[in-house]
Amino acid sequence: MNGDRWLSQACYDLRLNRRERTPNSFLSTLAPSRWIRSLLRSIGPGIITGAADDDPSGIATYSIAGAQLGTKLLWTALLTWPMMAAVQMMCARIGKVTGQGLAGNFRQRFPRWLLLAFVIALLVANTINIAADLAGMADAASMLSGANSHWFVIAFALFISWATVRLQYQQIANVLKWLVLVLFAYPITAFVVGADWGQVLRDTLVPSMPHSRNEWATLVAILGTTISPYLFFWQSSEEVEEEKSAGQRSLALRRGATSEELGLRNIDVGVGAFFSNMVMFFIILTTAITLNRHKITNIETSRQAAEALRPLAGKFAATLFTLGIVGVGFLAIPTLAGSAAYAFAETLGWRQGLNKKLRQARWFYGLILVSTAAGVALDFIGINPVKALYWTAVINGLLAPFLLVAILIVAADKKLMQGQPSSRLGWIVVAITTIAMFAAGVAMFVV
Repeated sequence: MNGDRWLSQACYDLRLNRRERTPNSFLSTLAPSRWIRSLLRSIGPGIITGAADDDPSGIATYSIAGAQLGTKLLWTALLTWPMMAAVQMMCARIGKVTGQGLAGNFRQRFPRWLLLAFVIALLVANTINIAADLAGMADAASMLSGANSHWFVIAFALFISWATVRLQYQQIANVLKWLVLVLFAYPITAFVVGADWGQVLRDTLVPSMPHSRNEWATLVAILGTTISPYLFFWQSSEEVEEEKSAGQRSLALRRGATSEELGLRNIDVGVGAFFSNMVMFFIILTTAITLNRHKITNIETSRQAAEALRPLAGKFAATLFTLGIVGVGFLAIPTLAGSAAYAFAETLGWRQGLNKKLRQARWFYGLILVSTAAGVALDFIGINPVKALYWTAVINGLLAPFLLVAILIVAADKKLMQGQPSSRLGWIVVAITTIAMFAAGVAMFVV
């Protein structure tokens, strides 16, 4: 007992020293060279999460919005940037300060049955999303190569599964950081196609509210694919993995965070959210000024969206669009499968983490492999990829505000948050986001 008490006191003293080492105004106290080095070392989780947000599901949803409604919903990119940033900053703070992921914190505040309902819904939505992402990637690869898309579904699933199981977390994170670059395909495509920038500016700055049930459903889908439940779990779990990689293996050592750590992570998340919403903006714009302008509004597959661009925007633009779909699929599928596995592992007490070997975390990796295999199976029963992606985004949009309520409760709990709860401004922005998502979901059924 004395040994345990000494260890607890030592961990407390270490956390206290970590917090006091850097004052709140860390930006003004650090030398510029040291601050830049610290920022470069910390960049990763926020950038990866932001890029994974523009997965094939997001691409499909934004393409449908642009094809059906033109530039009417460009303003949503300005709205969702601060919303997404605030939510992901809150999730990052929870993971970094408590030393465990969202599900681990939910388990301490909510009934087990409610938490199981959340994680099962997350698993189902993520598995459908994996299936649709694989189908979208395979369609795009088939268009470029001419080979049967089913072979690509199997090949992509096997490669992603192998990499997730065999590589260590830091290796996976480094690969995912480089995959972020493929998203530049979408802004480039928009500039290649050309646009009426005066009209674009008006539709970006002057909101045009939805008028029909279909338009409200599209808005819910945009919110659901941008502020998506799987990203909440992934962000907080990545923070834990980062601390484990830095040698903080025990929960006691991971608890608490310095102002420098939290500040640098906020910058990381803010940049990732900006990048994500910039890509969203250009996907809507590209499809609006090509497909919608030429009355092509019914998109059934990712391949069809890319092929429709070719005669209107040229082969180069269509190829960039297609390569982007494949690249972000490699970024998003490990995130989808991993977020559900983390949620289940913390809920049911499994050993977990991408830094562990397969034999050390069999159930954790097993769920990743099963959900990926289920995604492959769904592809072979003939689901419509774009419709599946779109409706998965709608489901996420309806589920997300309920999860946000739980996140707000945890973020405000001083005991769980080790005396470092979310800031009042951050809490208010996430609360407004929650209300807005509830309102859009209700309007989808009422209007």
